[in-house]
Amino acid sequence: MSDPETVLVRREGAAVTIVLNRPDALNAWNHQLGIELLAAVQSVGADPEVRAVLITGAGRAFSSGADLRDMGTRELTPKGHPDVHTTLTQRYHPIITGLRHMPKPVIAAVNGPAVGIGLSLALAADLIVAAESAYLLLAFVNIGLVPDGGSSLFVPSRVGIARAAEMAMLGERIPARQALDWGLINRVVADAELETEAQALLARLAAGPTRSYAGAKRQLNHWLYTRMDEQLELEADIQQEMAGSPDFAEGVSAFVQKRQPAFEGR
Repeated sequence: MSDPETVLVRREGAAVTIVLNRPDALNAWNHQLGIELLAAVQSVGADPEVRAVLITGAGRAFSSGADLRDMGTRELTPKGHPDVHTTLTQRYHPIITGLRHMPKPVIAAVNGPAVGIGLSLALAADLIVAAESAYLLLAFVNIGLVPDGGSSLFVPSRVGIARAAEMAMLGERIPARQALDWGLINRVVADAELETEAQALLARLAAGPTRSYAGAKRQLNHWLYTRMDEQLELEADIQQEMAGSPDFAEGVSAFVQKRQPAFEGR
């Protein structure tokens, strides 16, 4: 059975809040969530009455990344490997580029773990506000994969190559305060104050000069992300390579069995 409304869209005047709504799965991305999130992003992006957008997660997490239990339901390549390339290019990439090109400001309110593609989603926003207890994690390497969803572009543009390499290769948690110090996010607030602070910022932006925000966003995109489409395609190609590797198979098996993976470098 399909999850009931894996993405909620709430509107108040010119402000819209998009909520990832699989709290029991820590808002992990499955097939349905990807489809519903893409529809939500396209809908608010095309609506001229919407002037600011906030993205957050229901429950304890912003998003724990891709739902590995969903792997078995994906189409396979001719070699019998998960077809991650199609998932990325047809569903995930339009979400990420849709947020970056949206002619209105986008806020990510990170209420808990932002992991894998969940972190990529947050980094696609213009402003990131995080709860004190939240953390950010490029977890791909822990199951034998590589960063995707634009994080190989967004992370180094925010924190530089040294810290980007550390996040991509060590796969360690970056607590919210450390992420703020690194310049990975914009603000950290007490857990109990996150919703109030995020909604206040959303209301401020929704009442502001929308065309000015859009113009500033175009300038930043031009300076930092002119090769975004090329980088996303590279991510998808390399991720498809990794999806056919023995180390990925071992990483997923270890994750499911809740044990340390025994990678062999293949």
